[in-house]
Amino acid sequence: MFSKLLASVLAVAATVSAEGAPGYGGFRTVWAETFDGAAGSTVNGNNWNIITGLKVNNEWQDYTTSTQNLQLSGGATVQIVPRKDGSGKWTSARIESKYKFTPPAGTQTMAEARLRFGDNNPANKQGIWPAFWLLGDSIHNGVAWPTCGELDIMETVNGQLTGHGTVHCDVYPGGVCNESNGIGGTIGIPDQGWHNWRIVWDRRANSWTGETITWFMDGRQFHQVSGSRINNQKVWNSLANSPLFFILNVAVGGDWPGPPNGATQDGYGSMMEVAYVAHYIAN
Repeated sequence: MFSKLLASVLAVAATVSAEGAPGYGGFRTVWAETFDGAAGSTVNGNNWNIITGLKVNNEWQDYTTSTQNLQLSGGATVQIVPRKDGSGKWTSARIESKYKFTPPAGTQTMAEARLRFGDNNPANKQGIWPAFWLLGDSIHNGVAWPTCGELDIMETVNGQLTGHGTVHCDVYPGGVCNESNGIGGTIGIPDQGWHNWRIVWDRRANSWTGETITWFMDGRQFHQVSGSRINNQKVWNSLANSPLFFILNVAVGGDWPGPPNGATQDGYGSMMEVAYVAHYIAN
């Protein structure tokens, strides 16, 4: 299964324009956000909800709509910038796509973003927690986390050059996905510069148990889960056969990274910058 997936997804030439999401042979672009707009302006409100008033995981930041925390660069990117004021209060930003999609049966679906991190020294990023992920839209209809399903395409904490891809599902605590840990894989990140992060749903198998979700950084696989590993069709459907939406955020503090410390720096050097987010389906 993996060899077929690798051949069909990665052995195709990507055509990248000066701006925008790349095209991939054998796939069509269904939706893409390329963050075009004037420097210092905010994201397209037709495409994104800017989240405020949400604080989970014992995080420290307040999410705001301020362009100090969330702004277009003017160069077809968006910058999510954590900031600390004179009183020690942290602010940052979280955006959630209004666009939703369900990976269809019988084909492959890709979700991808290109992003980089600010160039502060990792030693000055304690508590900084950037993420690119997907959440099941059923959470908007009364289904609790993690039953709604969550696919973390990329997370990293504390400036560590380690990317984490994780599945959260079923019930908390415990359950199929061993919550609150989830089912995860990791990969070393070469540097804080631009890299592509992708997951691929392969729903071409004759049975849901043979379907897979696979994680890649710059075309290198680093994690995979299958229907047979989840071994519960209802739970699998929450991950592979239900509407999902994109999330981009930079949290500060929380149960996983721990709190920021006296060496933690804010500003552009601790930001996450994103060039595009895109959804593809195989032709």
